Amino acid sequence: MADKKEYTHNHYVPEWYQKKFLKPGQGTYYCLDLKPEAIVRDGHRYKRRDLRRLGPTSCFAENDLYTVKWGNWESVEIEKFFFGPIDRDGHTAVEYFSKFEHPSAERTAFQDLLTYMSVQKLRTPKGLGWIAQTLSHGYKNMDLIALQRIKNVFCAIWTECVWQIADASQSDTKFIISDHPVTVYNRACFPLSAYCKGFNEPDVRMVATHTYLPLSLEKILILTNLSWARNPYQSELRTRPNPNFFRDAIFNYTAIQTFRNLSEEEVRQINYITKKRALRYIAGAEPDWLYLTLPPESSPI
Repeated sequence: MADKKEYTHNHYVPEWYQKKFLKPGQGTYYCLDLKPEAIVRDGHRYKRRDLRRLGPTSCFAENDLYTVKWGNWESVEIEKFFFGPIDRDGHTAVEYFSKFEHPSAERTAFQDLLTYMSVQKLRTPKGLGWIAQTLSHGYKNMDLIALQRIKNVFCAIWTECVWQIADASQSDTKFIISDHPVTVYNRACFPLSAYCKGFNEPDVRMVATHTYLPLSLEKILILTNLSWARNPYQSELRTRPNPNFFRDAIFNYTAIQTFRNLSEEEVRQINYITKKRALRYIAGAEPDWLYLTLPPESSPI
């Protein structure tokens, strides 16, 4: 029973990943609820406090999110045997790329990072909601089975992107994270468009769709479709060449771009996108980073 209980409190953003966004000596960070619930107690109705101090143990987690139930029978094997190894290998891979320097080239780290990112994009409440609305069958168990079958769905597209590891060390503001940390952005898909409503996201196969993953408080991985890097004047919603998901692809370690230092405004832009693409929660080491707004003339790129 104790072993089973250990795997029923499911972190859809792993604790090890959350800890990378705490300042040295910090045990908790600021978690902002973008859609606080209304609570009725003793005849009084009020909204739950939106900003709280929480540690990685309590943040970005739900009970029985990955528990499979058939009648009275329950299984935690998905959390234990599927997500467990992916998180373990993903931890090592994220750590490797957060400190990446040329001419290093670690094949296992590359493969583990892609698998972790693809699964991380699917395993959150937002990702599972997208799977559910795509399959339209109404069964949570089937959604979890589908997630395992398509775990590498984004890997070929991301392999062929332009990879850039950018640095925020020169910015006072650092990166925040959300309940959907593998974030996609397309400048033609504004937040209230059909592409971004509910569980929807801009398709990674659109030429102008960028994918990014904060690797630590000061490092971020940004993936840009090569066709957009070559021609940023075409229609943003155009489908990139060779858009098939499940296929082989070739990656060139020497093409990884490094040494880009982000300005304060650029970090704020990235955090703003993170906030707008979150389903409900964002978190950061400083509360001010969670309430950033952009001036009208500032356009995220």
